[in-house]
Amino acid sequence: MAAHPVDERLPALKMATTGLQHVAAMYAGVVAPPLIVGAAIGLSATDLTFLTGACLFTAGLATFLQTLGIWKIGARLPFVNGVTFAGVAPMTAVVASTKDKSDALPIIFGAVIVAGLLGFLAAPFFSKAVRFFPPVVTGTVITLIGVSLLPVAFGWAQGPDPAAHDYGSATYLGLAATTLLIVLLLRRFTRGFVKQIAVLLGMVAGTVIAIPFGVTDFGPVADADVVGFPAPFHFGAPQFHLAAILSLCVVMVVSMTESTADMLALGEIVERPADERTIAAGLRADTLGSALSPFFNGFMCSAFAQNIGLVAMTRIRSRYVVATGGGFLVLMGLCPMAASLIAVVPRPVLGGAGVVLFGSVAASGIQTLVKAGLEKDNNILIVAVSLAVGIIPITAPEFYHAFPETARIVLDSGISMGCVAAVVLNLVFNHLGKGREEDVTHPMEAGEQIAAVH
Repeated sequence: MAAHPVDERLPALKMATTGLQHVAAMYAGVVAPPLIVGAAIGLSATDLTFLTGACLFTAGLATFLQTLGIWKIGARLPFVNGVTFAGVAPMTAVVASTKDKSDALPIIFGAVIVAGLLGFLAAPFFSKAVRFFPPVVTGTVITLIGVSLLPVAFGWAQGPDPAAHDYGSATYLGLAATTLLIVLLLRRFTRGFVKQIAVLLGMVAGTVIAIPFGVTDFGPVADADVVGFPAPFHFGAPQFHLAAILSLCVVMVVSMTESTADMLALGEIVERPADERTIAAGLRADTLGSALSPFFNGFMCSAFAQNIGLVAMTRIRSRYVVATGGGFLVLMGLCPMAASLIAVVPRPVLGGAGVVLFGSVAASGIQTLVKAGLEKDNNILIVAVSLAVGIIPITAPEFYHAFPETARIVLDSGISMGCVAAVVLNLVFNHLGKGREEDVTHPMEAGEQIAAVH
């Protein structure tokens, strides 16, 4: 009996090239969170390189757990795992609320460990509660992730130092716009592998263009070692602060929600539908990978949705291909010089690429919302209010200034607050009482009827 395409082992060369393609599709997404958090803390170029390499290394380990699996851990589907975007805003909030910035990463690592372990225990129960996380919830959350991170891209586009006299200069903005244009042209006029790595190629081209302007710094590469290992707790032993733990636990719920949606979608694509047991095993891999990640100085891990599109496009469904990609991630994490290449990329260039990267996340959320049944007035209210709650910290950063600092770690995370609002409103409108059966007339229906009569 022939093996299912998911369990198929391809020839070595094809396994390597297609595995690299998966890495190329998600590389920028893995390195963006440590760049954001590291910059917020004010890490040196050396420490920023170390943190980036650690996140690549732990992403590879989490991918192994998800694709190859052990015991009841791992969906054993072609999933690439890496640092989740959902944790960026709460982690930067932790950084902002920490007086001694050297304590920020230990506090974050402690919170991720606890959230990961609690998520691991909750995985089988969460898989049963999947009906409470329909597209109207997941779509709202994914949209908020993208929208919350777009201001980061805009900040990058203006330069590396907000206090500098040339911050937001025409040179920096021009480099960002040029990078964005290159990415768009590559996406429009190329095909196959080149199209998949358009963001990466755009960053390379933007970095080269920036050299004559004196913006590109090759110092981090020259100072980096060829071989290295992410020594456990390089930034200090984990610290456990309740407010940070609560904030990252909310992020874990968001991450588990995204992963569940991704598993359901990928199961359909590879023609191996994800049942309750598969979802539970996949969530165990996500949460265990997250709990182990801080030991090697990494952040919370989750499935990468962009790689699902790659599976659908190439029709290569083998989980061993993605496991090979995980091997490349581990090797990159063990080579600081390779990891340091991202530190060479000027901030304005990252900003131009970030517009596409973060905007694509928001677009994915909108795509999910399209399937959410927005013709029902209840769902429109859920999305409207949840997005409004989630956007408050972006548009009005001092909105919660009167609240205690510990509470603001959660309140200042638009993703966390938007997720809580979406889940609660979905329960109230679509699960409790008669909300599911009595839909309010859509405001536009009367006007449409009048237009039809005329």
